[in-house]
Amino acid sequence: MALLVVVGASGCNKLKARDLLNKGVNAFKNGQYDEAIEDFKQSKELDPTLMNARLYLATAYASQYIPGAPSDANTRLGNQAVAEFKDVLSVDPNNLSAVDGIGSIVFQMAGTPYDPKKFEESKSYHEKHIELKPNDPEPYYWVGVIDWTMCFRTNNELRAEYNKGNIKKQIRDDDPLPPAVRAQYVSKCGSLVDEGIADLQKAITLKPDYDDAMAYLNLLYRRKADMVESAEERASFQKQADGLLDKVKEIKQKRAEQPQPGA
Repeated sequence: MALLVVVGASGCNKLKARDLLNKGVNAFKNGQYDEAIEDFKQSKELDPTLMNARLYLATAYASQYIPGAPSDANTRLGNQAVAEFKDVLSVDPNNLSAVDGIGSIVFQMAGTPYDPKKFEESKSYHEKHIELKPNDPEPYYWVGVIDWTMCFRTNNELRAEYNKGNIKKQIRDDDPLPPAVRAQYVSKCGSLVDEGIADLQKAITLKPDYDDAMAYLNLLYRRKADMVESAEERASFQKQADGLLDKVKEIKQKRAEQPQPGA
């Protein structure tokens, strides 16, 4: 009888958990995030095996996070989202939704204030996605985006530092880097640029009309151009970059000309 009571209580809790999950989903869809969070918390407590309650709780926190707003309250939301996604992974280490969720929110948190360690952490989760599902183009894209973001900033910092010490011989954003600065740039970003190029090329191989990946590959080719010594090599990378921009325009034009659903 005691066993039946326990089993009955457990079943009742599972039903309540699902009801709260559904209630929370409706609140979430209506933008009532605080109410949704409380529903998801209770659902998770009543049925720890209900993975969707955990995922929705993490997503509710992440949905409220505002990129570029470094307030304590906003930072807490980001950290709570990460903690809840990691809680999912503690139960299901290969849950792609949680892996992608952490990769996304940590990337957003890495920008303001700029935190290269967070960018690397974000990249590690996209690389985890690649391990789990290597034929998805999106994680390769995000690795390329992160590599470009870090190397673009480094490029700007090196140019600003050089210009500060060479008032009479300034270099513009599109000028070749002086030899000493170029060597620094290759040392700091050479492997990242090569990695980003390779991953974006892989994304495009998997999804030939991936115009966003082409746009960032174009940007990384321009960063690669800053790493080579000869004018011919530099011009070659810039030509490849320009060709990708033309391809992006072509894809967008074809997409715009396609009949829209329901038209």
